Amino acid sequence: MDFMTALDISASGLTADRTRMNTISMNLANVKTTRTPLGGPYRRRTVVQVSTDVDDPFSIHMRSALDRELKGVRVMSVNIDNRPLKRVYEPGHPDANADGYVFYPDINVVEEMAHMMTTQRNYEANVTTMEAIKGMYTKALEIGK
Repeated sequence: MDFMTALDISASGLTADRTRMNTISMNLANVKTTRTPLGGPYRRRTVVQVSTDVDDPFSIHMRSALDRELKGVRVMSVNIDNRPLKRVYEPGHPDANADGYVFYPDINVVEEMAHMMTTQRNYEANVTTMEAIKGMYTKALEIGK
């Protein structure tokens, strides 16, 4: 594997982690949102990631046997979670129904924070990898002097 392929793999991870972090932040910001422009309460979002090749079509033919299984990651979609809404009795709330119940998104703050910490650690690992690659590249250039 060359330096650029390693950078491409880490960059794909950084991009996917950024999307996950933005989605988690959006979920946390809308924990108590009962009314959206689409109507009804906010629905929790989840990110679906898939592995993907990091090579362009030409480089596929130039790969060695060691490089054939290298994969990056990409975000396939951001889906709306179909968890049932939380029903809370609040008769004075402006969005309460006739029975006095308000429907809130079923977002578990602890679960979202755990996802955020995992995503942050993934991001940090990808940054560390990129810094290591940069250091190896710099050392390789110094050898040529």
